[in-house]
Formats: sequence, C-alpha cells, structure tokens
Amino acid sequence: MALLIGYQINTPVLAADQPLHHVSSETCQLCHKEVYKQWKGSMHAQSSALKDPIHATFYKKVVGDPKEEGVKMKNGKYPVCLMCHAPNAARDKKTKLDTMPAYSEGVNCVACHTLKKFKGTSTPEGKPQLGLKAYETANAIQAPAGFSNELQKLTAAADSMFGGALEADGDKKPNPHLGESVMLDGEKIPSLPMERNAQQMKSSDACMGCHDKRSNSKKVPLCATGDEYAKSKSEVDCLACHMPVADGIANHGMGGGHDQAMLKRAVIFDVTTKSEGDMIKAAVSMQNMQPHSLPTGAPFRNMYMKLTAYDASGNVVWENAKGHPKEDDPQAYLLYELYDDNNVHALPPVATKLGPDTRLKPFETRVLNYDIPAKGVVLVRGELFYNLLWPGLVKKFSHLPTDLTAPVSVAVAEVKL
Repeated sequence: MALLIGYQINTPVLAADQPLHHVSSETCQLCHKEVYKQWKGSMHAQSSALKDPIHATFYKKVVGDPKEEGVKMKNGKYPVCLMCHAPNAARDKKTKLDTMPAYSEGVNCVACHTLKKFKGTSTPEGKPQLGLKAYETANAIQAPAGFSNELQKLTAAADSMFGGALEADGDKKPNPHLGESVMLDGEKIPSLPMERNAQQMKSSDACMGCHDKRSNSKKVPLCATGDEYAKSKSEVDCLACHMPVADGIANHGMGGGHDQAMLKRAVIFDVTTKSEGDMIKAAVSMQNMQPHSLPTGAPFRNMYMKLTAYDASGNVVWENAKGHPKEDDPQAYLLYELYDDNNVHALPPVATKLGPDTRLKPFETRVLNYDIPAKGVVLVRGELFYNLLWPGLVKKFSHLPTDLTAPVSVAVAEVKL
C-alpha cells in the first residue's frame, strides 16, 4: 500500500470477515503516523515474548515456546501472561504468537482501543481476573472523543488529540471510522467503527487491568502498583505522567522503567554536607515524586545509591559500599524482597511470602545519613541507579543484552568542599 510520503510498505489490511482485534498497527499508522512512531518505540510494542528478552526468559521457563500452539502452564491452564503481554492472542486462546502481526505486536493499537469497560481485577467472589479478563471488550474502536454528531461524520473531523487522521499537509483522508469501508491509496480498508468512550480511554481504567496487581500461585503479590496508587490518594491518573499531551497529541511512548527520562523525573535527589571536626556529616535526600512506590511494577526492579568521597586528584578516599551496596550498606538498596518459607530470597514464581520492602513509598522523602572522614576530601558525590533486574538475576541471565542488565544512572548530586 502506498503512503503519501514517498515509499511503499506492505500493510496488513483487515478482510471484511476478520474480527477487529486482528487489525495490525501497521494499518493504523497510515493515518496516525506520529502516534504509531511513538507506540513503535514503546514497551507496549515490545511486550510479547517474541520481542522483550526479559519477559521471554521468564515465559520460556514457566510456559514454553512463544512460537508453538497449545502450550500451557504447569497447572495445565492457558498462559495467564498472555492476557497482558499478547492480549489479541489471548482473545483467541492462541499461543503461537508469530501467527499474525496483531499477536506478535503485543499491546498494539486495537488491544487497548477495543477495551470497553474496566470490571476490576477481582471477581465479585474475590477471584483474580487479570489483563484482558478485567475488561469488557467491544467490536468498535473505543476513542477518547470520537464523533459526537452527524456534522462531524460529514466533515470527517480529526480526533486530533489522540492522533488525528490527517496528512502532514492538512489534507483529510478517507476515514474508516465513520461506519463504511474506504479506499486509501488504491486499497480498500473495511469499516473500523468508532465509539466515544472517555471514561475508559481518558482515565486509569485504561491501565489497571494489567498494572493494578498480580499475585503468584502462592497468593504472594508480585506487582501491586494499583494498590500503591490507591494508598497515595492521588487524584492524578496514570495518563497524566505516562501519556502527557504535547502538541495536541497524547504521547503513546508510555514511558516507564525502560525510559531514562521518565526515571529522572521520578525522583528529587540531593546531597548536603556539614563539617564537624575531623568528620563530614553527609545527608542524602531521595524524594519520590510518583503516586506509587519507586521502583514499582515487576518485583525484580530495584534502585541503589552510591556515595563517594574524592581527593584533589580524583582518587576515591571513602565510599558507602564496595560495588553494589546490597551487603555493605543495605539502607541504600531499594527493593521489593520475596522470600521462601526459610526467609531466603526467592524468584517470583516460587516465593511464598514477602520480605522487606525498602522502596520509596508514594511521595516519600527519605534521608540517609553518613559520617565521612574529612582528611583529604574535596568532593562528595552521590549517584542513584536503577536496575531492571536483581543483581543475582543479572548474573543468571547472562544471555541478556547489557542495555537491559546494566544499571542506569537516574540522578547525580555533588558537593564541592
């Protein structure tokens, strides 16, 4: 299918008898170019076990090959992971994720934009209903604004905040959301009917099915971002931070733990010092600016702080820990610990209880105090790092690329003496 920007691509086009959740995001990008570009670089586009190396590692250990049909969890049930990581496949109860683009694309456009109503992550009987099961789904695109009257249908006005079906030069394209199929660049695109659903698409309801909470088979909470958010009593919804509006478009990059810019804005980090005799009193302040814990999400995400004193030649004369502070300075290690019955660190699938939770609580300010010998010190430097994996998992999963396992610097503060 030809695009009006000077090159050809092969775009999967929905046949008349195919369900809406089989639509590839490649179809959507014909009109919503900027939104598609943002989504393509997001973790939503990398969410399946075909594209996210960390998720793929756990999926292959717990479930099996994402390119095979009919794989099941050890309990014989359909893989619950797919309810969030490949929801279009989950709607069809399929596990071979390379069957069609709508499966391999993970959380693609229609995966979110066919969610009609959030039902909660628990049934009335208290049983978990996660991911796709937490929603009523629709056979029409769910939009934040949509077309509210016949005049808009006639003029094909753009739903510009969330993408805008417009060419760069402002010319309007044929719009498949008005109830009829259209011809676009010589190809027939079937009707993709659209409904206004502001409650679902402009609130945290859009997120909580997957990002609320998740427990393992032992009923140990592994992810509890929703509970953390509720306890914060914040009136700011998820979209305000993760889908901010810029230039009239809600950002579909949906930055999170893989986004260094998002991590940097998440915390206010500072170091102050005071000389007392032959000692330097250093105070490290960390203020969580988020309405959830920091870090949040997958339990193996963690943060740590390094504090170092240097002499005039740049040599280290003191530090709070040799390397990672897990052992030497545990107060500087922020994590959500999982234990087995013997109070030994355990992986998420086999954990039987929670260990210490040393993460920053929503909006918490925490101060760590240190006494540093003053002799020769001319600079005190603090640095805060973020990791997607526990140190032990980094060693165990040596096959992963270093950009996923290396610590990411999210804040630095220096005091020159």
